[in-house]
Amino acid sequence: MYSYEERLRAVKLYLKYGRRLQATIRELGYPTKNSLKAWCAEFEEGGYLQQKYMRSLPKYSDEQKNTAIEHYVNHGRCFAFTRRTLGYPSRQKLSEWVGERYPETKKTVVGKVSKPAASLDSKRAAVYELCTREGSAQDVASKLDVARVTLYNWKNQLLGREAPASMKREKSPPSESDQNDLEQQVAALQSEIRNLKLEHDLLRGLFDCCAIFDGRSIQY
Repeated sequence: MYSYEERLRAVKLYLKYGRRLQATIRELGYPTKNSLKAWCAEFEEGGYLQQKYMRSLPKYSDEQKNTAIEHYVNHGRCFAFTRRTLGYPSRQKLSEWVGERYPETKKTVVGKVSKPAASLDSKRAAVYELCTREGSAQDVASKLDVARVTLYNWKNQLLGREAPASMKREKSPPSESDQNDLEQQVAALQSEIRNLKLEHDLLRGLFDCCAIFDGRSIQY
């Protein structure tokens, strides 16, 4: 945290040097480029700087933080799925939040960072995206935050090695029988996903009834 005098000195020197960031920071030894720009904008807008340096507000509220953690825990513990559903936060930030809430889940792995195993539901959704993609398999892998080879391994587990991994048109069009087989496999995969969702909803309804009967509340 910098004092009022330090911030004012930096702004004046920055303006004196013709808004040359590197020259100003090199002479003073502080601050960062973004901080200096912000101080100068504040000074030029109001003609003065605040006496007390105000820290910026957190990027995410406590409610957003809790929502992200609960979604991650209750939906297969998949960082990519939570980020894709909610639109925030970054994988690193979500990992920090989960580690703070559940410190027992932290694992020290030499040479690599361990990732929680994907749920069957997440694998099916990933294979569906792989098989129905319009771009490359690497694009799908990057979107889901998994390795490309992992996607193909999941496809082999769920559909078999003989099943094609894409419905997009190749240089030589696939035979009608191959395309029909793939469409049937995709339809079966969609049906399994719908059945899993129905089972989940039925179980949730059953737990709700039990909670009302026992006079207790159950959180998911």
